[in-house]
Amino acid sequence: MNAPPAEAGEVMWLRTGEGLPAAGRREAAILARRVGLSDKRAADLALAVTEAATNLQRHAVDGALALRVTAFDARSAVELLALDSGPGITDLGAALRDGSSTAGTLGVGLGAIRRLADRFAIHTLPGRGTALYAGFDADPAPGPGPDPAAEVGGLTRPISGETQCGDTWAVREEPLGSPHLLAMMCDGLGHGPLAARAADAARLAFRNSRATDPALVLADIHRGLKGTRGAALAVARIDVPTRRVSLCGVGNIATFVLGAESRQTLMSTPGIVGHNVSRTQTFTADLPPGSVLVMHSDGLNSRWQPDQFRGLTAQIPALIAAQLLWQAGTRRDDAGIVVVKVPS
Repeated sequence: MNAPPAEAGEVMWLRTGEGLPAAGRREAAILARRVGLSDKRAADLALAVTEAATNLQRHAVDGALALRVTAFDARSAVELLALDSGPGITDLGAALRDGSSTAGTLGVGLGAIRRLADRFAIHTLPGRGTALYAGFDADPAPGPGPDPAAEVGGLTRPISGETQCGDTWAVREEPLGSPHLLAMMCDGLGHGPLAARAADAARLAFRNSRATDPALVLADIHRGLKGTRGAALAVARIDVPTRRVSLCGVGNIATFVLGAESRQTLMSTPGIVGHNVSRTQTFTADLPPGSVLVMHSDGLNSRWQPDQFRGLTAQIPALIAAQLLWQAGTRRDDAGIVVVKVPS
């Protein structure tokens, strides 16, 4: 059996505006009930959302909150992302001191958000903006278990004016002999419900495939997308012990091995999965310690460079994905990204 997948789910995007704190609290309360957060943890989440939203209103040129439910095994969580274009934070250490507050915010501050959350991460780009992540678990974290083969994070955003996204991602673990991971990034053609239908079909076919070679997994997804619009799609296999990645892609999915100061591209071949896939090719690359695998759709501009994101590869995958999507994404198309990080 394939291990339970980590995969894209519904993301609630809320843009900056006068009603952002109230809207954020309302949506957070709905998600808290959905995953079974206790009253206290729901109140903690509401406080964090309010502070993050107030910060966006007062300091950002443009910004958004993203709220979503994530689940793995029996654990569910509500995750908060606060993303902005703005001045950034010049003294992050001071901003993270518990009780620190500026410009008339609630007085809770980033430090208290960090204290309240089960998981917290922040990345700031002076003169460009800040990305914040906070996760709130439904149940107390279980006792230490086996270390995961890798950390995974991803994010999707629909085109402006749509509620359904045609981009999706999924990752599953294959502990067959030597542990490895399979990761998929999919961009359903067009946007709206029909693109989302293709994306859902791709995720289902990826989940059900028993193949472990990227080209064979892609072939299974190709069959699963018959009768849909089709998609640009790539499948990567990450061999954890050898720190190698193999990629088979069709269409305009961008795939990179991203280091602190380097970016190596893994190519895809032309075609549309579900319609016309001729000869596929598999490309390989090393995953040096400190690097991450990044796969994204053409909803992100692929001309971004590592030196534009100092310190980003040291962050958790969810924050890496969010910062790249916010800084390099476009609202003229669906956008999706998945990031895989192998422990050093």
